[in-house]
Amino acid sequence: MELSIVILNYNASVFLELCVESVTRATKNIAVEIIVADNDSTDDSIARLTATYKNVKVLRLDDNYGFSKGNNIAVEQARGEFICLVNPDVIVGENVFESCLAFAKVKSKTGFIGIKLIDGKGNFLPESKRRVPKPWNAMKKLLGFSSSYYDNRISENQDGETEILVGAFMLGRKSVYQQLGGLDERYFMYGEDIDLSYTTLQQGYQNYYLGSLKAIHFKGESTIKDTAYKERFYGAMSLFYDKHYPKGKIFSGLLKYVLPKFSRSKKPEIATTHKDQQQLLVTEDPNFKPDWATEISTFDNLNTDFTTDAKIIWDVQTLEVDKVIHFMEQQKESNLIYRFLTADRSAFAGSDSSHERGEVQKL
Repeated sequence: MELSIVILNYNASVFLELCVESVTRATKNIAVEIIVADNDSTDDSIARLTATYKNVKVLRLDDNYGFSKGNNIAVEQARGEFICLVNPDVIVGENVFESCLAFAKVKSKTGFIGIKLIDGKGNFLPESKRRVPKPWNAMKKLLGFSSSYYDNRISENQDGETEILVGAFMLGRKSVYQQLGGLDERYFMYGEDIDLSYTTLQQGYQNYYLGSLKAIHFKGESTIKDTAYKERFYGAMSLFYDKHYPKGKIFSGLLKYVLPKFSRSKKPEIATTHKDQQQLLVTEDPNFKPDWATEISTFDNLNTDFTTDAKIIWDVQTLEVDKVIHFMEQQKESNLIYRFLTADRSAFAGSDSSHERGEVQKL
């Protein structure tokens, strides 16, 4: 087995289906297993998944163990030489895995590989490549000055060495993951990817960012900035500094006890919808003409001169994700919004920013 793809799910439902579909298509030439570890979801995630994807290995966990432990349990059962952690709200391009594996095999002392992530509107997510968050850099980031927090040594579209990757997509050898102890299970959510990336560097391995390879990370599905988020986020960063910067007790205490009380909570935003909103279906299937589509177009005939609130619905079954991502990046300054239709065409989902929970509509 060459590759094990681990997707840790918690109530991601339709987003999970879109993720698995893209992963399935991107690994058709690879000896692969797809493992979905479910953190005791309360929605219909697994029922919908297993109805369509019979070859996916599902691990039903008996509790919500968080990001670190849930992934570690799945990796322990993985049979691949390489493993890749993928968030359930990620849609990958067709060439991502083959190219990452080819890169990893020729680079010695490779730790983990990350790729360029964009949000549901086509905007680059700068956390795709970061510097080690030394206390002073982290403080500047918290104060709104992020230039030294993100890795600006390479551009968003370049390939090169980086320090910190994001846990939404991390590919590396299973043996390296296990040698490093996997994700530190003291982190429930947030910070564990920083910790693993940093530990990788400390053990003499190198992390890489491949900006030529792309995926969509809706992100808002797991980032609700409420009180619980603040406690987990600042608590995770406090743990990181306690562990790796034991002399920085003052900064660690500031993160753990002071900042959560003064930072503002944000209510989860929901993607806005309008009953009269134009729904443009983009498909290569001439026989697919659903009643809900206001207009239908092929990809090559797609006209971007729409009304300001036009919603483009991508027919995942017939379109190339790489082409869709390129289009979204080119049109990121427009007012267009995007939704992705599941392979069985029973639902679509998407989000309009990295701060939104997104829209899920079942048809």
